[in-house]
Amino acid sequence: MLSSARFIGRSFRQNLGRYARYSNYSTVAKPQPNPDIFHNQVFINNEWHDAVSGKTFPTVNPSTGDIICHVAEGDKADVDIAVNAAKEAFRFGSPWRTIDASNRGELLNRLADLIERDRDYLASLETFDNGKPFHVAHAGDLELTIKCYRYYAGWADKNHGKTIPVNGDYFCYTRHEPVGVCGQIIPWNFPLLMQAWKLGPALAMGNVVVMKLAEQTPLTGLYVAGLCKEAGFPPGVVNVIPGYGPTAGAAIASHNDVDKVAFTGSTEIGKIIQKAAGDSNLKRVTLELGGKSPLIVMNDADLDYAVEQSHFALFFNQGQCCCAGSRTYVEDGIYDEFVERTIKRAEKRTLGDPFDPNNEQGPQVDKEQMDKILDLIDSGKSEGATLAAGGNRYGDKGYFVEPTVFTDVKENMRIAKEEIFGPVMQVMKFSDKDELVERANDSMYGLAASVFTKDIDKAMMFSQSLRAGTVW
Repeated sequence: MLSSARFIGRSFRQNLGRYARYSNYSTVAKPQPNPDIFHNQVFINNEWHDAVSGKTFPTVNPSTGDIICHVAEGDKADVDIAVNAAKEAFRFGSPWRTIDASNRGELLNRLADLIERDRDYLASLETFDNGKPFHVAHAGDLELTIKCYRYYAGWADKNHGKTIPVNGDYFCYTRHEPVGVCGQIIPWNFPLLMQAWKLGPALAMGNVVVMKLAEQTPLTGLYVAGLCKEAGFPPGVVNVIPGYGPTAGAAIASHNDVDKVAFTGSTEIGKIIQKAAGDSNLKRVTLELGGKSPLIVMNDADLDYAVEQSHFALFFNQGQCCCAGSRTYVEDGIYDEFVERTIKRAEKRTLGDPFDPNNEQGPQVDKEQMDKILDLIDSGKSEGATLAAGGNRYGDKGYFVEPTVFTDVKENMRIAKEEIFGPVMQVMKFSDKDELVERANDSMYGLAASVFTKDIDKAMMFSQSLRAGTVW
């Protein structure tokens, strides 16, 4: 999963670049600023149900703070039902267990076709519920979601075992078997894409799924659940539950009949999930967690390119990206000019209605996230960092935060240590390269890192010395 950090950033830049060069926004994409809501219930066994408890929770438009609709609040009781449905779908001899591998690929391609058919609607719904700019959702999130399902569709009949020439009169072979019931818990920053990253590989290999959607952004995930049924997946293969982490998420992580759990989200919750998996049936665990990724700019870097890419690395998706370049280290020879250009770029960044194609940045996902970001901005100011741009809430409606830049940041400050997950850039100076390696590695995180230099020797040296899963 760590390599996905590089993939997502590069792919979004490529798709958005093509979109800007070759597309006419008004004719290619048809935004729906107030999309209809078709599904707001629990999806189990290819059927829609109210939560067993009868409870619901509101999902909110982050651009306005207004309630979009109320959604069924699934919990342990719903998870139990979903797991039983998944177990039946995975029963030996069931239609799903006996389907040809190539047919699993055909189902995933059919799902991708349906998502492509409804691309304008899904991009609109993603913007409505999540707040990201529509043109980003349409050209980036939807494009990569469709490609993800098609990629794993191609793998469905290409993962196989080996015959092994062991000593003696024996026939030895390995057979790759599906794990079984896969519990999946996805975050709110890329709802459609995170769902695809979870469903695609699991379904391609013949597993069955019980997925919990993020309570902040359940609407596109529920719509895709309906498309799974339309595509022809058998009942019980895909089960989707909206709900809260401490109830529905915890029930999945601790369920004795869930064979594997995959989670993308905060490090804090990842630790809880790993413990729950161990305390229950020692289920397999896959985690993709937080980051505080160093971005290093050398004196010899192409400054125009470095400024723009470091801006993108931090502010993309309103700063709500696990692999964001959120600790920017700039060599002393270019530090002052880099800071000056970075401030101008941040002040130039357009902020507002995410359905307006002229806006680069929309709101944060909800009030809780906005308040967390503003609190960390306050901490930066109180701890002695220089606020060079932004630093405030934007407007009095919705959850917008100004593009913010701090300079004179020290490693012991909260903004340098904690994952802000918002549009707050910290720029730090360095002169000693050996000391820089220590500073860059002085973090509990290790998701990603990047180096800007024209010197291949420096690039190779730093890529090996930085303790990060992906370095680019």
